[in-house]
Amino acid sequence: MNERLWTVDQVADYLGVPKSRVYDRWREWGIPFVRIGQQLRCDPRALQDWISGQKAA
Repeated sequence: MNERLWTVDQVADYLGVPKSRVYDRWREWGIPFVRIGQQLRCDPRALQDWISGQKAA
């Protein structure tokens, strides 16, 4: 794996939402985070796949 995992800050920036919203909703939304110790990290490719799978309401 050459690409680094993203922090919550990076995911929030990419999604264009506040970091607090990501923390509040990541389980509900199904964002593909993994826990590393006490921290959440996200594979950018998994995030893009997750976004691609979302449907507009």
